[in-house]
Amino acid sequence: EVQLVESGGGSVQPGGSLRLSCAASGFTFGSYDMSWVRQVLDKGPEWVSTIDSDGSTDYTDSVKGRFTISRDNAKNTIYLQMNSLQTEDTGEYYCFAERDWGDYVQDYYGQGTQVTVSS
Repeated sequence: EVQLVESGGGSVQPGGSLRLSCAASGFTFGSYDMSWVRQVLDKGPEWVSTIDSDGSTDYTDSVKGRFTISRDNAKNTIYLQMNSLQTEDTGEYYCFAERDWGDYVQDYYGQGTQVTVSS
């Protein structure tokens, strides 16, 4: 059974920090590109960051310089270190795994963890 379990969400004041974790099981984690996607109320899902299976990273412009994505293949876990949090970062954060097999793309989503940035 495939599982992606996010943790680390919570409520912080603007300028604060949180570290999200996503523990994966049930698939070959090291072969998958891993991402964080967030869902804000009344808006569509927004891609936040990706770390490829080879370790290369990418970020949406609004979080560059503030968020850092990383992965530990020995623990089948990815992380999102979020610093200098802003109210606009509030949302449900989902872990997303994807692998392109050529003729189809396999993907998995976690259940999400809530991040609330408020004074």
